[in-house]
Amino acid sequence: MSIRTVGVVGTGVIGSSWIGLFLARGLQVIVSDPASGAEQKLAAYLQAIWPTMQKSGLAPNAALTNYRFVGAQFKHHFANVDFVQENAPERIELKTDILGEIDAATRPDVVIASSSSGIPSSRFISKCAVNAGRVLIGHPFNPPHLMPLVEVVPHAETAAASTETAMNFYKSLGRKPVLIRQEIPGFAANRLQAAVCNEAYSLVSRGVLSAQDLDTCVTSSLGPRWAVTGPLLSNAMGGGGGTDGFKHFLEHLGPATRSWMDDMQAHAFQWTPEGLATLRESVAKELQGKDTKELERKRDQCLVEVLRVKGDM
Repeated sequence: MSIRTVGVVGTGVIGSSWIGLFLARGLQVIVSDPASGAEQKLAAYLQAIWPTMQKSGLAPNAALTNYRFVGAQFKHHFANVDFVQENAPERIELKTDILGEIDAATRPDVVIASSSSGIPSSRFISKCAVNAGRVLIGHPFNPPHLMPLVEVVPHAETAAASTETAMNFYKSLGRKPVLIRQEIPGFAANRLQAAVCNEAYSLVSRGVLSAQDLDTCVTSSLGPRWAVTGPLLSNAMGGGGGTDGFKHFLEHLGPATRSWMDDMQAHAFQWTPEGLATLRESVAKELQGKDTKELERKRDQCLVEVLRVKGDM
């Protein structure tokens, strides 16, 4: 089935970014959000990111005008959409109600993908009376209009055809979808992020180094390396490459790594008022004198260049 029109529910940071990507790829978009001022905020956001989308390459028929904002009334406008991307807040009861309404408003074969960042879709499909087998997770990494990753997470009853449709659709957008074969909280990328961030929070809150130096540790070593080869290939190359590289790496650094892990677990970040206060204070010093909007602009500019060099854009 050719996907030409996408229905989007929710225009927060993730939903609005998805819309920018869909428009840049020449799709028609029907947008629903009941929040006051949502239409104006979306228009301003799309205007702000469109120059970046132009630099990253637009489809011949791409246009900022190819969307229709329908407020809270998606039930009257989703009969002809070919794919749905849901972006409601991470509340199970809310998602359950919204997914049930989307399920009732769309053709039975239309895939309904949730941008949920950690809640498996099996937790909010109980009101999908038409076809719960077309519901799955299509979790992007923020911001979706730039970051290639999309985690596709079917639940136990998701039809294989729906999973295949979602994978192919995201590929057609120039994304890099990965299939998560088991439903687990947080999926994969956010769990990896949580593991790294938890140790980062611990190191800074314990006074081992400042927030600024911690970020430098990542942006000047792990970040660039992992951007090219990821942690597993990087370790295999660090072990001498070839088929035995990874085995050698584990044998060579495994014992030391295990001792580090013991120390990390013994000093895991404590979510106490004191620990949080120390962490916030260090981050505040790093942010001092910096304009967040300018940081976002530079981040996006660098991401476009990095992704272009890697061939991901």
